[in-house]
Formats: sequence, C-alpha cells, structure tokens
Amino acid sequence: MNDAIPKFARVGHAGHVNRCLSGLPGSQVEVDSARLALGFYCLGALDLLGVVQNKTSETDRASWREWIWEQQTQGVHGTGFRPSPFATPDSPTPEPYSDYNGPHLVMTYTALLTLAILRDDFSKLDRAGLVKFIRACQRDDGSFSIVPGNGETDLRTLYCAFCICDMLGDWSGVNVEQALKFIGTCRTYEGGYGQAPFCEASGGPTYIALASLHLAPRADDTLPLTRVQRTKSIHWLIHNQHTSGGFCGRTEKSPADACYSFWCGAALKVLGAVDLIEAESHASFIASCQFKFGGIAKVPDHDPDPYHTYLSLAALTLFPSQRTWRRTCP
Repeated sequence: MNDAIPKFARVGHAGHVNRCLSGLPGSQVEVDSARLALGFYCLGALDLLGVVQNKTSETDRASWREWIWEQQTQGVHGTGFRPSPFATPDSPTPEPYSDYNGPHLVMTYTALLTLAILRDDFSKLDRAGLVKFIRACQRDDGSFSIVPGNGETDLRTLYCAFCICDMLGDWSGVNVEQALKFIGTCRTYEGGYGQAPFCEASGGPTYIALASLHLAPRADDTLPLTRVQRTKSIHWLIHNQHTSGGFCGRTEKSPADACYSFWCGAALKVLGAVDLIEAESHASFIASCQFKFGGIAKVPDHDPDPYHTYLSLAALTLFPSQRTWRRTCP
C-alpha cells in the first residue's frame, strides 16, 4: 500500500453523517425537501462503515423507522413514499394524496433501502399498492415518470422502478420489454448512456442503465449486450479515470469528482472489468477528498456532504486492493 496515502478517517466520516442526521448544516439546507434521500445517504454511509448499531441508539433507529413509515401515502395511483412532510400540512386523520403531495418514485426507492438498513420487518408495506404505483408511473415508451402522469422521466426513475420490483420479487407492474427498449435508446456512440435519448453519455446514467439490464428478469445471467457493445462500454468507462486517480463523469470533463468513483467503478463491476481500474491512485484521490473534520467532498479542499461521502465509501468496497486500507485505518 502507498505510504503517502493519508489515513482513512473512519471515525470522522461517521461523525459527519451523524451530525447531518441530527440537523442539517447550512451547506445542506437545500435538500430539506428530500429528507428521505439525505437519510439514506447518512445511514447508508454508517452501514458501509459497519457502525449503524453502535453509533446510533435503538431509540433513534425506532424513531427513524416510524418517521419513514409516516411518509408512506395511499391514493388513486397506488402507494409510495413522499420525499418529506415539508409540503403536506399535518392532519389528525390520514387523507388520500392529491396530484400535489403524492408519492415520489425515487424517494420510494430510498425509503425502502433505508428501512432495510434499519432492519425493519416491512410489515407495514402496502405491496399491492406499491405495484400499482409503479405501473402508474410507466409511460408508453417504457420510461418512468417521477410521479404518476407527469414530472421528470429518465434512466434514474427506470432504475428505481426496477430496484423496487427486484426487492418485492414482483415485476407484474412493469412492461419490461418496453423498458429495455427505452434503455437502448439512451446508449451513445461512445458506449456510455445518457440520462435520456440524445443526451451526452455520463457515468451515473451508464451505471444505472447497466445495473437495470442486470436486474431485469431473463432466462440466464448474461447481460443483453453484444461483445462489441460490452467492450466499447468498458473502454469508455476506464478512459474516464483521471490522472488524479479519480473518475470524470463525461468525456474530457475535468476535474474528477468523487461521486463518479462509484458510478463508473460500479458500472465496470457490472461488466466484470473492475480489475482494470488503477486502484492505488484511486485510493489516493479519495483520501485527498477527505475533510479534516470528517466527511468526503466531491473534490479536494471542498466542503463534504453525505452524498459524496456515501458514494465514495461505496466505491471503496468495489476494489479489493483498497480493502486493507479501509479496514486498518481508524
């Protein structure tokens, strides 16, 4: 291992996300309307660090589970989770949601993952309503809108729908064939995938597209890519590793951004090519993004945040040569 790599600040990173769970710092208040996602990044980081149980109390974990279940809401389009209670006035009796305060597909995905991290038994989950909600979000072209009938539609929402179906073990709410066709329309000449058709290839959508292809039910474990397509995707992804050791999200984009360490690294993992990454230089890059008081920033010398902290930690679990660095440092 490179002796020049600074120690991995495990305790500091756990402290950073714990502080964000307790109350948003000034740099994070813009995500108040998406508190479910913020909670997922924080608890996900603690889970990756292996400290969810000893860095949080059972009282807090029970309170978080209760708060997440309070965001589950039912209505004409089925059941899902809203991003937070910020736009919904308190009511003594639950009421069906309207078009303006209904469930959100991405936040439903993060809610389920967070409940899993908190070891919930999911006895309160309306599974039939959730399948109905996913069905209501799918459009004729195979894509999914972020809420039923309107809103953003791109590969992110499709991936969330696929993950939810995989977690439920129920794909009856999805037209899988149409969804796979939509993924194909997002592929670019470089071998990456854009957020939507005709968009520039980027690391995030590329991972999401490949992971969705991997999750889709099929007869065998082979990705539905030709040998040429797989080779081109690997070539594009590996050439996004910057001279700093980190990854850039797009062709010729600079500097590297810590979040793309996961997006590009995980995409290579799906393709079975993670061994092509320069792991030691990548470790140096992530180490340089650590904040002195805990947390990981997108680039060196910037403020940390739970999103980049979580994705950086997730990236470090992908590369075997970095596991010793992660385990042995305090």
